[in-house]
Amino acid sequence: QVQLVESGGGSVQAGGSLRLSCAASGDIYSIYCMGWFRQAPGKGREGVALTANDGYTDYADSVKGRFTISRDNAKNTLYLQMNSLQPEDTAMYYCAFRHGRCSWGDADYWGQGTQVTVSS
Repeated sequence: QVQLVESGGGSVQAGGSLRLSCAASGDIYSIYCMGWFRQAPGKGREGVALTANDGYTDYADSVKGRFTISRDNAKNTLYLQMNSLQPEDTAMYYCAFRHGRCSWGDADYWGQGTQVTVSS
């Protein structure tokens, strides 16, 4: 089992920045892919960024050039640096880990989420 705890969400004005963190514990040595997803009110879940142990990284088109996913293996922590935030980025953000290859569709473990609100 893997436990994930997100932090770093908050309220910012458009154009601002936030850095989300996801602290992982448990059987993380079996994890291959890590990522961030988000869900806005009344909308479905959307993949934001993925990264894998082989160096693979991918982003949703809507965040390319603005968001950066990174990891600190020594701290067992996944990050999402979000710059140039826009109101449409407002959502609950979740980190998610997966044993297998990266997928935009699903994951094996999910955090509880951290809220990001961007005002215009």
